[in-house]
Amino acid sequence: MSTTTNTADRTESSPGPVRELNATALASAGAVVAAAVMVLLGVFGAVGVYEGAVRMMEQWHLFFEPTVVGTVAGVIEAVIITFAFTYSVAWLYNVFARR
Repeated sequence: MSTTTNTADRTESSPGPVRELNATALASAGAVVAAAVMVLLGVFGAVGVYEGAVRMMEQWHLFFEPTVVGTVAGVIEAVIITFAFTYSVAWLYNVFARR
């Protein structure tokens, strides 16, 4: 029984380099990660852990506070900002990848 493979078959059937990103999928993934980080920082702020990071988030985000309402507002803000930013990065990548 022979276990050799033909290299030409492998290269012909393998997909080419990634040329285009799904901007909506990438932006959605980034928004989910941003929401998770904001929830973690809200919990950490309520418990009193990582207070430096919580203070930085309070400075960077208009609505974030280590309370339930402040965390929810911070999550909404982070999701919107991250989705818009990541979508624009993916869109620009696709523009440059087409060239």
